[in-house]
Amino acid sequence: MKTFSAAHFLSRELSWLEFNQRVLNEALDTTNPLLERVKFFTITSSNLDEFFEVRVAGIKQQIESEIVERSADGRTSTETFRAIRKKVLVMVAQQFRCWREDLVPALAKHGIQFLQPEELTAVDRDWLENYYRTQVRPVLTPLGIDPAHPFPQLLNKSLNIVVQLEIERNEEMQRRFAVVQVPRVLPRLVKLPRGTDSDDRSYVYMGHLIGHYLADLFPGTRLLGYWHFRVTRNSELYIDEDDAANLLSAVEQELHNRRKGAAVRLEVDHDCPVEIYQYLLETLDLTEDDLYIVHGPLNPTRLMAIYQGDHSPELRDKSFVAPIGAAFRDAGDFFPVIRQRDVLLHHPYETFGSVVEFLEQAARDPNVLAIKQTLYRTGGDPRIVGALMDAVRNGKQVTAVTELKARFDEANNILWARRLEEAGVHVVYGIVHHKVHCKATLVVRRDDDGLRRYLHLGTGNYNPSTARLYTDLSLFTCDPDFAEDVTNLFNLLTGICQFQGARKLLIAPFTLHETVMRLIQQEAEHAKAGRPARIIAKMNALVDREIIEALYLASQAGVKIDLIVRGICCLRPGMEGVSENITVRSIVGRFLEHSRVVYFENAGEPKVYLGSADWMPRNFFRRIEVAAPVLDPVLRTRLIEQILALQVADNVKSSVLASDGSYHRPATRKDTKPKHSQLEFTQKALGESKPRRKMKVRVVKEKRFRVVKLENPPR
Repeated sequence: MKTFSAAHFLSRELSWLEFNQRVLNEALDTTNPLLERVKFFTITSSNLDEFFEVRVAGIKQQIESEIVERSADGRTSTETFRAIRKKVLVMVAQQFRCWREDLVPALAKHGIQFLQPEELTAVDRDWLENYYRTQVRPVLTPLGIDPAHPFPQLLNKSLNIVVQLEIERNEEMQRRFAVVQVPRVLPRLVKLPRGTDSDDRSYVYMGHLIGHYLADLFPGTRLLGYWHFRVTRNSELYIDEDDAANLLSAVEQELHNRRKGAAVRLEVDHDCPVEIYQYLLETLDLTEDDLYIVHGPLNPTRLMAIYQGDHSPELRDKSFVAPIGAAFRDAGDFFPVIRQRDVLLHHPYETFGSVVEFLEQAARDPNVLAIKQTLYRTGGDPRIVGALMDAVRNGKQVTAVTELKARFDEANNILWARRLEEAGVHVVYGIVHHKVHCKATLVVRRDDDGLRRYLHLGTGNYNPSTARLYTDLSLFTCDPDFAEDVTNLFNLLTGICQFQGARKLLIAPFTLHETVMRLIQQEAEHAKAGRPARIIAKMNALVDREIIEALYLASQAGVKIDLIVRGICCLRPGMEGVSENITVRSIVGRFLEHSRVVYFENAGEPKVYLGSADWMPRNFFRRIEVAAPVLDPVLRTRLIEQILALQVADNVKSSVLASDGSYHRPATRKDTKPKHSQLEFTQKALGESKPRRKMKVRVVKEKRFRVVKLENPPR
């Protein structure tokens, strides 16, 4: 195989920052409704938080280690860190300039404003002081810093106030520092009281409210100034699973340690004096390369409070309530429908409620004997976990494979794992050294003609809340080969056995990577032989070097390759002689693109797979993942022609990756019709959910599938 150099690969970290820039671009886009722009503004910050907690923290550890290596793009850890800082400084400046100069004035025009305590009327000041005395002051703890009181251990991402004051000691004035932590139990925005009919939504930042009354916390001193600051810490969990006698206890211990991980970033108010932030940097063992000066609110994620509620519909996207998928729309019982043919749902355009209903029907159906399900990020949804508990109460055998190491959902998963165990669900935690990331439900049912296994396989989590915001795919089937594969998979996850192979499914870390490699190489062979060859692949991230090199070779063989990669992409398209036939686009819009699906033309006999895995080493080799072939020709055609093709054609919310690693809106001619894939999916879903005139149908048998042909198709 031809070898490729560092010049053929993009930086994983810088590619991720390009993704976050696309998120920020949605906040900058004046064609988006105002509150939606605010939402993207806050998401930009929450994304950056996680980036520093995990990726930057890891890079800093590499810099401090004795190992010196270059990443796939040829950079050392120090070079990557410097490139990150340069890019983040520009991004943060742009983000908060947007807040100050664009979003805040626009919000004020619609009665949503942020006021300083000094700007309030006498009536509002009286109300605010009473609020401070009764709701805020009792939970504040001023922390003085002197030889008897060391600098406090501050929580990760908490908002804090550093105070400089003077106090008389031995007849001389001495300067001291103090810290006041803004308790997380308090709202970050305090809404001033207004009449229920008023359009005025005025707020005071909690940090400014506390700052206004700081003298009350430090009587007998003279305040010289106060400034907000925020510390981001390394939040990766470090668990030795070989030595952990109890994985749940080990994860709990690491969660406690996460709160006091090493500091990796310091954010301070824009007017914070140099001597103050240098003091903070020294205390936190950071350098000025870790400092970010913010001209705006230090924790924008809490600004989502102004987005919540049912106010200001004119400042939001039009409401959308996902309809029931056509296959289940008139079905009281899902099992006969799935028994008749496979069902594909496209979320959130078709309601995820059907997945929940499938589980609830299984829980109460007297013919169901057992339910097995993987749980990665449930959000503790009462319907999902409630159905599993109900199934136990109804005498069924229920197993939940709960992933304790789902990043930033560990505590929530531990809580629900314990509740499920208390209810009688058999809870297991998967396989040592591998995260269980696949999305699978197995229902064993006694039908009239014998036992049958019904499956749901998805690309997204069993979380109805995020399912309203994420685009994902669900496949329902009772295909016997699929059922046997999933049965063996659950036996692997819950028992002590070796991987038994699979008939139809691709399962990581066993067969997924090698099969994807082989399918890409087959497309290259088809192209060389003059046979139809094409690849369309949609995922969240493309990092795996071997896969990227295989795609380069396929491109050189003449395969046209369209990649829809929402986030990180280390493949460099458009390089002469290497990747001219590869196009990479990212779609960022109202819904988070989350589905993973890949199409291989395969010389005119298309193969389509949907699954839970991105094309990253961790997914291929360190996680349990499942990719399922779509066998029903009707569903396969729908995925290729109605879903993937529309997203490839998107020229409104997509950005195209250039060979230098930058993204740009696709170039279009003046007469080019706008293609907004998410909007068209929404309109199509709403249009198809309306009552239609009855049509005669003729049913044609085709293997296991039922093909419906219209006798009198609508015009």
